[in-house]
Amino acid sequence: MSISEEQLARVAELARIRLDEATVAEVTRRISDILAMIDQMSAVDTTGVEPMANPLDATQRLRADEVTETDRRERFLAIAPLSEDGLYLVPRVIE
Repeated sequence: MSISEEQLARVAELARIRLDEATVAEVTRRISDILAMIDQMSAVDTTGVEPMANPLDATQRLRADEVTETDRRERFLAIAPLSEDGLYLVPRVIE
């Protein structure tokens, strides 16, 4: 698969990307090379190959799910300009 300069110009226009005439040929060639590589990769027979999330079979180390901070809710509410029943009171923004 390849892309023509007219197709590239149309896509650039739709994406609001400004391409000057000097770079259109170079960008067209590069995109055509990328599309050719994708065609080449699509031609590979992958039957029996399991999809993988990580080629290194790495696992993510997870930390223990435990509380690491103390509860400071009352201290924060004490310094708030307005609070009521454990909630912050703020001015109404929608009428």
